[in-house]
Amino acid sequence: MTGPASDARLSALYQEVILDHYRRPRNRGALAEPTGSASLRNPLCGDEIEVQVAMHEGKVADVKFGGRGCSISQASASMMTELVKGRTPDEVHALGERFAEMIRGDAEAAKDQALGQARALSGVSRFPTRVRCALIAWEAMERAVKR
Repeated sequence: MTGPASDARLSALYQEVILDHYRRPRNRGALAEPTGSASLRNPLCGDEIEVQVAMHEGKVADVKFGGRGCSISQASASMMTELVKGRTPDEVHALGERFAEMIRGDAEAAKDQALGQARALSGVSRFPTRVRCALIAWEAMERAVKR
């Protein structure tokens, strides 16, 4: 089924996924021995994100995030931590680029299964002032893995 009714159901499902990650964030906290970290702040809205990674054999063995901010920034950080585990810095970069394409309105990127639950944030592209909220954790991750 396609059309307005299925679009509304998909939108509602995406809202639930975003709220779930906001209310019950995955991988929130601090690592005992991070090998890399980065902190970023969005001065426009006050979102703050810190990402810590533990690299092992060239891959993200573990990742945690902290900070505070809107539901978009926190849900994006939670989803991102799930997606990057086990990936190389180059893979993290490629995934982050694909996510950014989606957030900036690329319809093909919004269908990319590699983005997993993060596709729920595709609607952010309709709100230009929220794009930075969705991207801040990914930018911190890029810095933390230092390709």
